[in-house]
Amino acid sequence: MAKNSRSSLEQKMMALHQATIQLIQDVSLDSLMERIAAQASELTEARYAAFGMLSDTGKLERFIPIGLSAAELAGMDHQPIGMGLIGELMCSSESIRLKDISTDSRSVGFPVNHPAMRSFLGVPIRQDNRNLGVIFLADKKDGTDFTDSDQNLIEMLAISAAAAIRNARKYDRLIKRDQDMTRRNENLSLLNNMASTLATSTEIDAICKISLTQLMDFLNLKVGEVYLRPEGEKKMKLVLHRGKLIPCLWKEETFSVGRGMVGMTAKTGLPKVLTVNPNDGQELHESVLLNSIHQIASFPLRGRSSVLGVLCVAVLDNRPFTDLDIQFIGAIGSWMGTALENVRYNNNSRRLAVLEERERIGMDLHDGIIQSIYAVGLGLEHARLLLSENPGEAQDRIDQSINGLNNTIRDIRTYILDLRPRQLVDENLMQGLQRLVNEFRANTLAEAHLNGPADGLEKLPASKALALFHICQEALANTAKHAKAKKVEVVVWTTADRALMEIRDNGKGFEMESTRTSLGHGLSNMQTRARNVGGDLELTSEPGMGTTILTWVPFTTEE
Repeated sequence: MAKNSRSSLEQKMMALHQATIQLIQDVSLDSLMERIAAQASELTEARYAAFGMLSDTGKLERFIPIGLSAAELAGMDHQPIGMGLIGELMCSSESIRLKDISTDSRSVGFPVNHPAMRSFLGVPIRQDNRNLGVIFLADKKDGTDFTDSDQNLIEMLAISAAAAIRNARKYDRLIKRDQDMTRRNENLSLLNNMASTLATSTEIDAICKISLTQLMDFLNLKVGEVYLRPEGEKKMKLVLHRGKLIPCLWKEETFSVGRGMVGMTAKTGLPKVLTVNPNDGQELHESVLLNSIHQIASFPLRGRSSVLGVLCVAVLDNRPFTDLDIQFIGAIGSWMGTALENVRYNNNSRRLAVLEERERIGMDLHDGIIQSIYAVGLGLEHARLLLSENPGEAQDRIDQSINGLNNTIRDIRTYILDLRPRQLVDENLMQGLQRLVNEFRANTLAEAHLNGPADGLEKLPASKALALFHICQEALANTAKHAKAKKVEVVVWTTADRALMEIRDNGKGFEMESTRTSLGHGLSNMQTRARNVGGDLELTSEPGMGTTILTWVPFTTEE
């Protein structure tokens, strides 16, 4: 008999050893919980077993039963919730072993339709003086009571289970951390792609569409909207909706700042999350309540100085927005706000440039062409009066008027030259300068030539090339207006650290000291352009000797 008992104990210890190895190797919490309950049942030959996982606050978080059929589980009104003997073990460091559950004062019975159970063994799983979980066993298959040997086996199993749970939780945290890092890297990649796209976008509609589409596709969102506040207005207006599931999120498409979720987001500049409640959906469009929308989040499109709009997105079913989602979408909103603000700044700059150009054209036309035409008109009026009295003098007056008209035509051509677009479009510097020289030649009928590097100065930074282009354009326009030159040469060359350009004409020239103040904005503008990019400009001229403009810019990219 002793030999049989010893053999049985050795078998159980071997089974415990195998169970311990299997527990330590299992790094999945879900499968580990089932394995603990199953191994406890096998070691003690218990008909029923269960494992209860406790949360960090000590509450029953998961309950995994073994031995109950699917029909029995479905028939119960609820699973154990941590009362009675289960609750006692959840906060105890000692095991509990009973011959009859019903006779213990701590028992509160079983849920409705729960099968009857008599004998009981409960063992807490502990680590660092706190309970991680509990092993529950009931009713041995042979009808006998649980023994000291059974309790010792399960207590040893609990020690191994504690180590296995600790390892599984560490592994779970590592997996979640790895997933979080992967998600963050994906977020950063999308942010980088969007930043590159938005940096080159010059249209508000394109910025909104690109941002919303990429964001919704990346996060698998079904509905998204963008509200913008037009310049000078206080209301947010719906400018873009994406999502076939519902036609719109809100009953209204316009919100005053401070009213509704959209308006409050615009006012505070802070994101907001709304969990949809069917009983409190006054602002929501009816389709939101009918299509399982779980949460709606709104984010400010913040520029450097103000909130330009609001981005709204929605998730379905019970999937909530995570903290990482809120941070990520908030970053997208900031990118969008900055891009929208840049577009508005650029549009305002262009409008201001147009107004300034119109003012300049108006002044030039008034002081130049209109005055010339007025003078021609006076001459023709005088000639008409002289026709009967002095036909010869009248003919001279008419000839003078014809010359005046020819001069006016030349002036108009000069103004046309000066009105060409002041930019380099799909061309390098030398190509742009050649275009200016060709236009000058066509409009003035003067001889004009360009000489320079064959590579077009491709390595010259764009801002420096544009400065030289503008200076040449201004210089040629001034030559056409004032110099009466027959020949103009534009020469470009480089040194180790500079790009230089010289514009020479054989026009009438002028006295530098007496004429410098009358040169007006032309010379000042050219000097400013050169100095703004780290270069400079020199002008030399003498009466009858023409005019030379020498300018240079550095090759370095610092400005």
